[in-house]
Amino acid sequence: MTAPADTVELLSYPEQQVPAALRVQVLALQQLAWPDAPDEPGHEPGHDPGRDPGHDPLLDPQSLLLVGVADRTVVAALDVLSKEIVHEGRRYAASGLSRVVTAPDRRGRGHGRRLVAAAHAAVRDGGADLALFTCDTPLRGFYESAGWQHLPGTYLIGGTPEEPFPSFMFDKVTMGDFFSPLAREHAADFLGRNIRLHSGAIDKLW
Repeated sequence: MTAPADTVELLSYPEQQVPAALRVQVLALQQLAWPDAPDEPGHEPGHDPGRDPGHDPLLDPQSLLLVGVADRTVVAALDVLSKEIVHEGRRYAASGLSRVVTAPDRRGRGHGRRLVAAAHAAVRDGGADLALFTCDTPLRGFYESAGWQHLPGTYLIGGTPEEPFPSFMFDKVTMGDFFSPLAREHAADFLGRNIRLHSGAIDKLW
């Protein structure tokens, strides 16, 4: 029996192992979403068709895709990045979402919310203490509807210690969640604070 046209499946790969036919589609969606906004967190510069602007491999990038069962079309995609952070003298395994995008002709059908909710479950079950990331302020409700929490007054300091890249430069809010007993016990330490993410020079903010 042929699958309905809008039936999708969730796929997960390390970024460098995404099948080429799917990776090309992901890059095309990113190019549509962020054609020429290289300096904003979550936005990627326009890129040559032959160049793959992958994430910093030190951030262990994992790609989550929603793919049409019938036509193998990428409907939505995002990446999960991870690193250890130190905050208030404690070490945490932190993850965050990056490059969340849905195909323009497939929006309004719940695909983006399903993917972002799946990422919440993946981070929760993958061993992270907590998750932290930024989104455009108008998208706060969207992420909350998929299980994420708004962290009021919290800003991420990305970039490097030598060249910091703070999220308060933009119209962004910080989203996240606390998974491990350690993170839940000290969740208040992350509210209304600047968090030194220091995600590097490639992924200034995730």
